[in-house]
Amino acid sequence: MKYKPDISELSYTFGGRAPVQSVKPGTVVELYTEDCFGGRVREVTDLPSVVCEFPYLNPVTGPFHVEGTEPGDTLAVHFVSITPARDWAVSSTFPHFGALTGTHTTATLQPPLDELVWRYDVDVDAGIVRYHARRGDFSVEMPLDPMHGTAGVAPAAFESRMTIVPDVHGGNMDTPELRAGVTAYFGVNVPGALFALGDGHCRQGDGEVCGTGIEAAMNTVVILDVVKGVFTPTPRFETDEALMSAGSARPLEDAYRMSQHDLVTWTAALTGLDELDAYQLVSQAGTAPVGNVCDPNYTMLAKLPKKYLNKAMAYEGMHARLRETARTVT
Repeated sequence: MKYKPDISELSYTFGGRAPVQSVKPGTVVELYTEDCFGGRVREVTDLPSVVCEFPYLNPVTGPFHVEGTEPGDTLAVHFVSITPARDWAVSSTFPHFGALTGTHTTATLQPPLDELVWRYDVDVDAGIVRYHARRGDFSVEMPLDPMHGTAGVAPAAFESRMTIVPDVHGGNMDTPELRAGVTAYFGVNVPGALFALGDGHCRQGDGEVCGTGIEAAMNTVVILDVVKGVFTPTPRFETDEALMSAGSARPLEDAYRMSQHDLVTWTAALTGLDELDAYQLVSQAGTAPVGNVCDPNYTMLAKLPKKYLNKAMAYEGMHARLRETARTVT
């Protein structure tokens, strides 16, 4: 199935919106996502504060209703491919947004940061993006590493959440780990799950320190499937090599604890280990990739190589099955 939304069909919330399409479990969906600025920032002279209108930022494509999916299930989303849709992308700084500036909630006496836009050249065939300094004669090429900053399902309890907020439903986690080859797992809170996706980045450093990645429209292929009768308490990711748990909260310490707690208890459930034995294993073999450190909630991941799990399989091998399907698609 292919879906490219009109600008009027983009969504700015998770929850509170009717589905744009209904699909069966196992469906391969080819979709287009717009960048976080809705395509309005095209040149370095296009300041977001001028060409964009709050709260119409960080649009997502969807939501998609997955048939037969019910609260208490888990939605499995396998990312087959993520490809920049244009030969340019943008990034920016803002006066009161980002990790290294005063914000509207934390006032400081120094002047706010300048609002600047950087325009990147995107060469998909060569697999690179080109950075150009705004205040100097400097440029450098970096490898393309496309990912999606925002993905998730409708929250529970009739909530509608802005797409910029990450939480247990997913949302704007901004982790570079959400790239092609990954299966993401989201706990289902409403009938049909109502999955939505957006905020593509050509690449992004850990933390999204300035508040934006290399923001780009994307052509993305996903496979949507369901694990019946198993609930996932916070977003989880699986690759061929690792399992990951995401935690989103403030302060950053709580996001870290959430992700580590979920990975420890998940590891114990998969392996049959005592919880403290699993705690010890994750403590010595795990890593902690950083998601965003500038959104309304921060995001941390806990990551454990699968080689330490003694061949235990998550979700009865869902990732391996979706990977096999992805090979037939590509």
